[in-house]
Amino acid sequence: MAELSTPRQAPRFAPRRSATRDSIDDQVRRLDWVLQVAVLGMVIIGALLVWAATKDAEARAGGDPNSFLKHSILNAGIGLVLGALTARIDYRALRAYAPILYVASVLGLLVVLSPLGATINGAHSWIVLPAGFELQPAEFAKVALVVGMAMILAERRDGESGPRDKDVLLVLAIAAVPMALILLQPDFGSMMVFTFIVLGIIGVSGAPARWTIGLIVAGVLFGAAILGFHLLKPYQEARLTNFAHSSSNTGTTGYNVAQAKTAIGDGGILGQGLFDGSQTNGGYVPEQQTDFVFTVSGEELGFAGSALLLLFLLTVLWRGTRIAMRADDPFGQLVAVGIVSWFAFQSFINIGMTLGIMPVTGLPLIFVSYGGSSMFANMIGIGLLQNVHLRSSERL
Repeated sequence: MAELSTPRQAPRFAPRRSATRDSIDDQVRRLDWVLQVAVLGMVIIGALLVWAATKDAEARAGGDPNSFLKHSILNAGIGLVLGALTARIDYRALRAYAPILYVASVLGLLVVLSPLGATINGAHSWIVLPAGFELQPAEFAKVALVVGMAMILAERRDGESGPRDKDVLLVLAIAAVPMALILLQPDFGSMMVFTFIVLGIIGVSGAPARWTIGLIVAGVLFGAAILGFHLLKPYQEARLTNFAHSSSNTGTTGYNVAQAKTAIGDGGILGQGLFDGSQTNGGYVPEQQTDFVFTVSGEELGFAGSALLLLFLLTVLWRGTRIAMRADDPFGQLVAVGIVSWFAFQSFINIGMTLGIMPVTGLPLIFVSYGGSSMFANMIGIGLLQNVHLRSSERL
């Protein structure tokens, strides 16, 4: 498949000053502020939605009604720092650290499967840390996979316009290890995100189209085999069964989706008002601060508020795509493509399951759902996009 675009090269006789030598003030001035404002908009809306979804339940339980809000602000603050540090270091230097990032991510996934891992909502995907913190290594493995695949597929030998077949085979083998470990947790939703990242990067890397077509066919056959041999957990099979027959199963596995649809439908155009949603305050939608946070937006902010949230999301994807198109080198281009593929697919699945058009998978909505690991990894992804942008000869 053809590349997204030919990366632009800096003029041979007019070298630019390295962005790593620029002052912090200069880098801040040259950030893609459209992208950054869109991210901050999603984070602010997300914190309010999480607060609205949890404050009444916390108060009824005798806890701090502002607890989730405080943690959301803390997570966002730490994430912004991680993103800033990621943007500061020249992304081309990350090539040397890609193997270290990959090995660290695999080790994290192995720890999850050990007795040190913890099961939350049916998935053995977490490491419980002191002081009540929880870490989900699969989120950081997405970053490692994007950087690792980009490093290998961006290599060009004399006379080559794209990666060799053995390079594609190598990245498939590299991707297969974390994907297999994630499937063992089991976290089918995250494995689907990994699959889409692999397809996105290979699809624009210049590799022959047969690889993309073959991967799609293999993915369909693999999914059919999983269902045919009943390799999923019972609750996962129930989710897929409910997706196919949602109207006849609203009392059991389809309860979440049925309540989510009701909440969104009750919002109308302008919503019932922040903190005033009847479904939200009544606790009718389970996991509303994480997997089903979009239902809070639909009920309390209505179509108008949800449209604003989607506008911010589409802006993030648009600016990420523009950064990929203007990258100076294939490595930067593939890193940006991988992040956009990750954000796009995960957001589509999350919003789609609240509307009943996709099966429930347990994936959070980027920058909006409650969760430290997700926020940290998402912000590192934005830091990488900003990094590529800052070091492109033609900035937006």
